[in-house]
Amino acid sequence: MLLKNSALLSGALLASSAVAQFPPKPEDVKTVKSKFHQGIEISYKEVDPAVCETTEGVRSFSGYVHLPPHSINETHERQDYPINTFFWFFESRKDPHKAPLSIWLNGGPGGSSMMGALSENGPCFVNSDSNSTHLNPWSWNNEVNILYIDQPNQVGYSYDVLTNITVNLLADNEGPDAIKLGDFSEGVPDQNATFLVGTSSSQNISATANSTQHAAVAFWHFAQTWFEEFPQYKPHDEKISLFTESYGGRYGPTFVKKFMTQNELIANGSISGPGTHYLHLDTLGLINGCIDAEDAASAYVEFPIANTYGIQGFTEEQYFKAKYEYIRKDGLRDQIRECRRLQLETDPNDYGDVENTNAYCYKAAENLGNLTIAAYVESQKFGWFDITHQGTDPFPSTYLMGYLNQQWVQQALGVPVNFTAVSPAVYEAFTHTGDISKGGLLEDLAYILDNGVKVAMMYGDRDYACNWLGGEQSSLHIPWSNASSFASAGYTPLVLSPFSSGGLVRQFGNLSFTRVYQAGHLVPSYQPQAAYEIFMRSLFNRDVATGEIAVSADYGTEGREDGWTPSDVLPKPENECYVLNPGSCSQEEQAWLKDGTAIVKNWILVGREKGGKRGGRGHGEQGSQTVLAEEGMYEL
Repeated sequence: MLLKNSALLSGALLASSAVAQFPPKPEDVKTVKSKFHQGIEISYKEVDPAVCETTEGVRSFSGYVHLPPHSINETHERQDYPINTFFWFFESRKDPHKAPLSIWLNGGPGGSSMMGALSENGPCFVNSDSNSTHLNPWSWNNEVNILYIDQPNQVGYSYDVLTNITVNLLADNEGPDAIKLGDFSEGVPDQNATFLVGTSSSQNISATANSTQHAAVAFWHFAQTWFEEFPQYKPHDEKISLFTESYGGRYGPTFVKKFMTQNELIANGSISGPGTHYLHLDTLGLINGCIDAEDAASAYVEFPIANTYGIQGFTEEQYFKAKYEYIRKDGLRDQIRECRRLQLETDPNDYGDVENTNAYCYKAAENLGNLTIAAYVESQKFGWFDITHQGTDPFPSTYLMGYLNQQWVQQALGVPVNFTAVSPAVYEAFTHTGDISKGGLLEDLAYILDNGVKVAMMYGDRDYACNWLGGEQSSLHIPWSNASSFASAGYTPLVLSPFSSGGLVRQFGNLSFTRVYQAGHLVPSYQPQAAYEIFMRSLFNRDVATGEIAVSADYGTEGREDGWTPSDVLPKPENECYVLNPGSCSQEEQAWLKDGTAIVKNWILVGREKGGKRGGRGHGEQGSQTVLAEEGMYEL
């Protein structure tokens, strides 16, 4: 996911109930010391099928790869903190020991991959009670082993040092009051529906990666350890795929190139010894990925008035102002280019340790948000992830936030921390280096493609955050050897059945770009069959359009020159205020939460007390919301 502020999903969202405020002590966890790397451990347990994957005979494992301080000792890596990276692995529902392996990463920066597992393409979805699940028939583990990873450090269930905190969900998410370290020596403060306590990572922005390049190094070390303990799930042909979303437009190219260059060092003997794993990344999937800042910036200006749904997300005045700020001398486009010039001149390896360059790139990103994105978002008329939805967009649901903080779920997963959907610490760390403004991703994709890796790009056409106009431009700007042939290929329908098309595909050789109809940012949530077919066809080297043709180096689609076809605007979903995600609540509903008159059931605001303001103020200036339980009503 790409954050529109420091809390796309509205803060470090945790806690399960007034009684169960801290996670239980992990039990039945197997801990194994690395046979080859001093101090490194992996801990894991088999997960009770009732938690998610209830298909008979299908196993899943959750756990951590533990890297003590200074385990990552490459040049310019300053890892003076422990890294405990959470994973959840699901076997394929079909022949898992012969199935390929795919890794899934959500974006952010700072977004948990549990969003993918429980709301997009995983084996199950969470129900509205935030306490149960149902199976997903289009789960990507139908025929593929799937590994979901919370990275970088401090994302989701991942942590550095266990730390008690308080969370004020209705505070300014970009201010200091949203998350505070908790000193509970004199007792644990009372909770209510929007003031929570729990255990998380340290929230120290120096105890995580602060750029995509640093995250790639930590990710490679994680993979080396994971395959050491789970060699039976390493594919026989050693081919692994990586699918990622949103900020994954930066993660994906960088991580795959990192694996490839490490493989080269292994091959020439520069990296050697027991426990060194050659990991062949065969396919890279990018779902509504923000890849290149200049392409994304241009699309932030154009998409609000030039989308296939005929929606006007900008007034005429707003559009011309944003356009002027983008193209004028020393405007947004020039600032992005200057950021990249400085990057190449002062920090060509993108270590992110040149303060002046970081500061300039940070300011370029800040200006882009203020002068283009802000006008679209602040009206609250249009969804960040879906231009056809309202600003308080309730889809996809975020019930996983409550579910992953149920004590029985935490017990089953063996985690010692509360779940954090979005890590403000990681977001802030990346923001301060200006990571999103920096370049090199298109060149990384060119390297990947020219070395035979398949790249499948799929973009929901209703998304604004990383919209398909920017994605299409990035696909055309990749400087690979077949760039002209790809640009000349036509758009052809994405065939889902003899009577159904799910979008339009352009493909040449190992690069494909698909515009997915009627889908927002999280494509698998909106169009599960289309996303599944693109995933499977690209993975098994079939043409994305039909799945019936074995793709060769000179395969190319034929059809229309552009992917522009008009679409109907479907009805908007009804509003639902899920209090763990205050962004789904209207200003009026947030006021009810603040003054204590809200009635909440299963974290969903279901009404308001008739008598007006209730007594008893809680922390953070909220009242004590009324919460409905099966046995009646009680104060939280």
